[in-house]
Amino acid sequence: MSPTASSVGTRVILAAALLLPTALLSACSALGGDDGCHDTAAELKRLAKQPLLESAPAQASAPANYRGVGVTTGCDDVSSGAPWLHADRLYVFPGRPDDVITYYTRTAAAAGWKFEGDPAPEAPPAAVEGACWTGTEQGRHLLLNVDLRPGGFSPEPEVGTGLAYSVSVGTERDGGKETCWH
Repeated sequence: MSPTASSVGTRVILAAALLLPTALLSACSALGGDDGCHDTAAELKRLAKQPLLESAPAQASAPANYRGVGVTTGCDDVSSGAPWLHADRLYVFPGRPDDVITYYTRTAAAAGWKFEGDPAPEAPPAAVEGACWTGTEQGRHLLLNVDLRPGGFSPEPEVGTGLAYSVSVGTERDGGKETCWH
């Protein structure tokens, strides 16, 4: 049975609709359209070696479903500014949130990081959500963030008893002066 003229026309239109975006994206790339994360591997590797990513309070460990993963890296390119380069590590901890923050406050200070408090806190949070420090390395402005409510990880970390938290070191691709409370 041969296809009808209308079904052939529909297939041609469908194929064009599916291929046109790919062709346009290829043309943009050929003209120099770049996502801003191109050639960031060396910087991401350097961020992944930050000592505080491997530092954790006694009894902290990788979540059961993240054992062997270690540090992950990424580059987030948003149109509103310079791409954000980051290295992250997940932990679970059987203690209290304050114990985690106390540990990183002491450890970060010893490594030369400066605590950056919220410049305009509206009200004290009901529960501690994390803390942030700033530092400089090789002329780059860095942020160290400890987040006691990590989100966006897939799969979600298996906590068991205790809490999950992430440690992240990040910088703008251009080495800018991003603050903890942007």
